Amino acid sequence: MTRKKINDKRAKEHEKMKKAKKSKGLGDTIEKITEATGIKAAVKWLAGDDCGCEERKEKLNNLWRYTQPKCLQEDEHKWLDEWYTKRSETMKPSEQRKMLTIYNRVFSTNQQPTQCSSCLREINIKMEKIYKTY
Repeated sequence: MTRKKINDKRAKEHEKMKKAKKSKGLGDTIEKITEATGIKAAVKWLAGDDCGCEERKEKLNNLWRYTQPKCLQEDEHKWLDEWYTKRSETMKPSEQRKMLTIYNRVFSTNQQPTQCSSCLREINIKMEKIYKTY
């Protein structure tokens, strides 16, 4: 192989690596490793396309996210202060929307309103941790 071809090949690989999607969390990192080592292809060959990898990846991304939460703004802190002071067991739709607006901005996510009580509980717990740091 000529020197020019080797340099062209390296340049293409470098461009490909630069364009690679940045990992959001541990799940994305593990996926990249399993793809690079061929483990992912072997698992898909053995278990089929629906091996549960996507669900595990998302769960790991949510548990060990690489991005740091953003700081609360003054109005957000005030609203959370009122919310955690009254300690209601139920969340009205308007309160859920406000909580999700704050949550999505702070954690750079796009959570949608839900009827899932355990999902809301997790969001509430994470937001309370952020609130208590102030």
